Amino acid sequence: MIGPSEFIGQLFVIALLVVLAIFVIVVIVRAIRIVPQAYAGVVERLGRYHKTLQPGLNLLVPFIDRMRPLVDMREQVVSFPPQPVITEDNLVVSIDTVVYFQVTDARAATYEIANYLAAVEQLTTTTLRNVVGGLNLEEALTSRDNINGQLRVVLDEATGKWGIRVNRVELKAIDPPVSIQDSMEKQMRAERDRRAAILTAEGTKQSQILEAEGRRQAEILKAEGDAKAQVLRAQAEAEAIQTVFDAIHRGNPDSKLLAYQYLQTLPKLAEGDSNKMWIIPSELTEALKGIGQGFFAPQGDRRTPPAV
Repeated sequence: MIGPSEFIGQLFVIALLVVLAIFVIVVIVRAIRIVPQAYAGVVERLGRYHKTLQPGLNLLVPFIDRMRPLVDMREQVVSFPPQPVITEDNLVVSIDTVVYFQVTDARAATYEIANYLAAVEQLTTTTLRNVVGGLNLEEALTSRDNINGQLRVVLDEATGKWGIRVNRVELKAIDPPVSIQDSMEKQMRAERDRRAAILTAEGTKQSQILEAEGRRQAEILKAEGDAKAQVLRAQAEAEAIQTVFDAIHRGNPDSKLLAYQYLQTLPKLAEGDSNKMWIIPSELTEALKGIGQGFFAPQGDRRTPPAV
């Protein structure tokens, strides 16, 4: 049988082994550090900066080395709440900003600044007020790219010593006061009405020009048609006269026949309802005289018409 002293001795040994095993486990746990990808760990040895752990398996000296919280090395996107900014024309606008930044030096981000997120927010606000304060409302609304570029340059230069690189700054929204928004809407509505009136007037002007041009072309074509018709009629009459003239000369008529034909033509001069006055030509007496001489002249005086 085991005596009390031996039993106590065995319990002591077992307890010592348990404590030793726990100590070994704690040492191993504190000596081994696994850093995830895209993270970095800052190690302090006896309170001073020692090194920066890279992703993967790392070994530390237990109870001497201490690793601070992991630093996220990925690009981060932070949206800051709306900030009131006074423009050059003394209008208060509310501006929302979004900053894209990335930690490039874990040691500087840990020791050079206490809270780099709060520092970036405050720096963004002050820089935004400086930049927008030199612009009026219209310039601020239409110069977002210029404002974004100026903010990025200033922030990147100021945060460089903190181990932070500012990749991009965006103005998410610029909200003028409600009264200014109403005035801007009225101005835009008036501008659209003015443009609509100008377009309507231009359309009416073009329509009238086209109509006048069409009428002018129609009148020109009509005048050309009338002129050609008159020319054709004149040519036809000339050809008819020439034909009659040639036929008369081929027939070799005497003066009595011509006087008789002349008398037959005279009634046609009085045709038509518009003829109110009929002037007898002076040639009528000569024609009558010729006919009289033809019918009442002595037989010996009548000349035999020449043979054709």
